[in-house]
Amino acid sequence: MINGGLHGRNANGRATTTRAVTGIDQNIRLNRALWVLADELRRLRG
Repeated sequence: MINGGLHGRNANGRATTTRAVTGIDQNIRLNRALWVLADELRRLRG
């Protein structure tokens, strides 16, 4: 996910490819967001 290169389609049906996260600030923010999401999922599942 962080390296990019994931292929998919947008809401209009056009092909899209994700871009890599290149800035360290972006990496830190992304990691924090992923941890928060994982903690919330763990809490919801019991």
